[in-house]
Amino acid sequence: MGDTSSSDLERAEEIKFRANEAFKAHRFSQAIELYSQAIELNGLNAVYWANRAFAHTKLEEYGSAVQDATKAIEIDPKYSKGYYRRGAAYLAMGKFKEALKDFQQLKRICPNDPDAAKKLKECEKSVQKIRFEEAIAVDESERRSVAESIDFHSIDVEPQYSGARIEGEVVTLDFVKKMIDDFKNQKCLHKRYAYQIVLQAREMLRPMPSLVDITVADGHHFTVCGDVHGQFYDLLNIFELNGLPSEDNPYLFNGDFVDRGSFSLEVILTLFAFKCMSPQAMYLARGNHESKSMNKIYGFEGEVKSKLSDTFVELFAEVFCCLPLAHVINNKVFVVHGGLFSVDGVKLSDIRAIDRFCEPPEEGLMCELLWSDPQPLPGRGPSKRGVGLSFGGDVTKRFLNENNLELVVRSHEVKDEGYEIEHDGKLITVFSAPNYCDQVFRNIAY
Repeated sequence: MGDTSSSDLERAEEIKFRANEAFKAHRFSQAIELYSQAIELNGLNAVYWANRAFAHTKLEEYGSAVQDATKAIEIDPKYSKGYYRRGAAYLAMGKFKEALKDFQQLKRICPNDPDAAKKLKECEKSVQKIRFEEAIAVDESERRSVAESIDFHSIDVEPQYSGARIEGEVVTLDFVKKMIDDFKNQKCLHKRYAYQIVLQAREMLRPMPSLVDITVADGHHFTVCGDVHGQFYDLLNIFELNGLPSEDNPYLFNGDFVDRGSFSLEVILTLFAFKCMSPQAMYLARGNHESKSMNKIYGFEGEVKSKLSDTFVELFAEVFCCLPLAHVINNKVFVVHGGLFSVDGVKLSDIRAIDRFCEPPEEGLMCELLWSDPQPLPGRGPSKRGVGLSFGGDVTKRFLNENNLELVVRSHEVKDEGYEIEHDGKLITVFSAPNYCDQVFRNIAY
């Protein structure tokens, strides 16, 4: 990044133009590659760094976006888009206090920019809410379970209600089918039955270990699905292609059931209902979006408040803490939402011992299980998301060898074909929301 010739500057501008065109076409990975080429030719142009930060943001690589935007600011401390890009990345990560500082600076640089004023107001409101919540927070040891305060039997069902009904205590296949049909017709489930499903799911999930062992008999079918993210009609497409969950056709949904999509409530109630109907037909793992902070930012909280009530928001938050963190199929396949760890030597017994009944911490084994991503290079590196880490094929191989396993299956990332095989065939990523960035559904069957 020393002296740059005029030809390099011209070439860098040409590449930036191509990168901008790729960005406009939503080819964000290609845009990042091109911006990187422009940076190689002229690393002292703040625009290139800020543009690449924006492309990283589109791919939810918020950690990388923060790094690039910070570089843009270092090059030009008065470059408004640098602060905007970094503030937006912090906002997406739920780091409202850091975002507030950037938008305050942005407002100072651009006092008449309405978008800057809007973002600043949004941050100020979020920070004020956090401070208020911290001020009134109850110690965990004194917190009462919201689930234990709910008696769904006492909730009357109005005579005019024509939707799906649970007769007695048992969730049946007929009920689930009727509920799905109602959801397809944009009808809501009565809150009595919604409470019953979520509470019964909680009772099934709570006793389970943090790492669940699954045995699949030889010749039998078992399906692992990745992120669904509130795409209810994609979920129905999975069942149409692959059959409804049953003991003879079991599923493992590998986290991130909610947020982003408009039908997260319908997705989670459907998955929980199948769990209640037949525990061996439906296995569920926690993803990084099964958390209060993610639900607040990415839509599930607002959707639940709109369709049900504030109490359901608290109840879902509590039940999400009951979800197991990982599964092992036939003592061979390790299935987890995010990935592996910042240290070697982690044993399956260490995962079983995790106390998962909490909001995900920002570091440690639980955080890494939910947030980490594979990288093509060996070793470990910083997370492009800003949480967890990136790990190479050598890390995957050692973890498998140390635990006498053969394969890691994980989700957490959009893949062009719905799945991707990496790390010399030892790691598979599966993503199951085809309408999320126009992806195509695939699943992994055992």
